[in-house]
Amino acid sequence: MITIRRLTEEDAPYFAAEECAQGWHTTPDKFLGRIRDCRAGKCVPLVAELDGVPAGYVNVYHGESFDWTPFAGKGYPEIVDFAVLEKFRARGVGSALMDEAERIAGTYADTVFLGVGLHAGYGSAQRMYAKRGYIPDGSGVWYRDKVCEPYAPCENDDDLILYLSKKLR
Repeated sequence: MITIRRLTEEDAPYFAAEECAQGWHTTPDKFLGRIRDCRAGKCVPLVAELDGVPAGYVNVYHGESFDWTPFAGKGYPEIVDFAVLEKFRARGVGSALMDEAERIAGTYADTVFLGVGLHAGYGSAQRMYAKRGYIPDGSGVWYRDKVCEPYAPCENDDDLILYLSKKLR
């Protein structure tokens, strides 16, 4: 059974440890920052539990949160930092999280957007976004919060992303 709830401070060390065990470089500060942003009214941080165990998370930021994206000034919410722990994948956790994230985003605007990394570690997320109807915004690849000009040097790391959007209604 999958349930969706808000991220809590107790989740921070759990998710950080689980992600480090997967070989990711994560600290509790990443999650505590999302909680601070929530308290400041900037986002809604969500956790999916599978049979009572935290299995994944996602954050919905309100439209005015980030001004360096191709959607700056449009008032669209952004889905940020979506992840399902590897041992819980292919069990509906990601779909449940995205359903709720899109439902929340739809209360703010008719369009939602996100940035997805381009290396293979993002492969399952890339496929899921395409299946859910997300399309590239047309601005090209972004690197470190700005458009990566053609032939400019960059690294295929977590900062190399493509922005996608979806009409919700």
